[in-house]
Amino acid sequence: MSRTLRSILAALALAVLPFAAYAPAALAADACKNRGELDTLFCDANGDLVADTPAEAKKVKNPSTIVFTYTPVEDPAVYENIFKPFTTHLSACLNKKVVFYQVQSNAAEIEAMRSGRLHVGGFSTGPTAFAVNLAGAVPFAVKGTAREFQGYNLIVIVKAASPFQKLADLKGKKVAHTSPSSNSGHLAPLALFPKEGLAPDKDYKVLFSGKHDQSVMGVNSGDYDAAAVASDVFHRMAVRGQIKEADFRVIYRSQKFPTSSFAYAHDLDPKLVDRMLTCFYDYRFTPEMQKAFDGADRFFPINYKTTWQVVRDVASGSGQAFDRANYDRETKREADAAAKKK
Repeated sequence: MSRTLRSILAALALAVLPFAAYAPAALAADACKNRGELDTLFCDANGDLVADTPAEAKKVKNPSTIVFTYTPVEDPAVYENIFKPFTTHLSACLNKKVVFYQVQSNAAEIEAMRSGRLHVGGFSTGPTAFAVNLAGAVPFAVKGTAREFQGYNLIVIVKAASPFQKLADLKGKKVAHTSPSSNSGHLAPLALFPKEGLAPDKDYKVLFSGKHDQSVMGVNSGDYDAAAVASDVFHRMAVRGQIKEADFRVIYRSQKFPTSSFAYAHDLDPKLVDRMLTCFYDYRFTPEMQKAFDGADRFFPINYKTTWQVVRDVASGSGQAFDRANYDRETKREADAAAKKK
């Protein structure tokens, strides 16, 4: 088994266990009047769908070192380098040390924030909602321009020379999804594909690749007949020269979804949060960052309750609520699928 696969499996195992361990104590001390879909560790008194700052002052944090990361939709090392100018800016802006923490899976990233090891980071679209409900993440921005935030589409790709022309042609074929918590890589296909004559896990067995780039490369190598991936990841891989777009054909394209959110931990000192948001919003991407992020040049302010409504609607339509039971079940499913590949 590769080192990367072992890391993923270990992270998934760690992500599942603490959720059950925290629940009894949280329930016993529960004085929350409203939490909606949030885990028992959190409260949502104002109804904005994200966790409130802890009422007890001793639970509010102002760390000397800020830990930052970005969603592992592709190689984390690539993004550590891309974000280096920004993390340098953030360090100077906050007058604090800022470190980039590489995570190998969505589960590892969510657990890192839940356990207090991650203070701010980018979460891909589907995992954003799990991070909000299970880890106390508070989304505040999406990559964008002066006019709008950046979005993407769920696309289904096949080899250009393949005979497949529409989703229904993929019945009985090898179709890759990315990971159970992914919006474009799993939840959106569950909700949207049946209307196109293709029911995941009925018309084909879902094969989890682990990441969007691995799904794309799997189609390229012939391991998969098709893959459901995010259009922005596919485009970036082509720009970097990892693939040639001409080698593929897109046979399905969905409506637009918001791309990765940036979120901070709910228990950070509000004064630190205010300063940190200013540092994010005032920053302008370097030319290298703009190239990497399809022309986005800034962190565009968003509101989770409204901006992520379409994502929550898709999850509801797929029967996959962003709660702990679904997360634990799907994370175990992903771990089992990864174990079979070793």
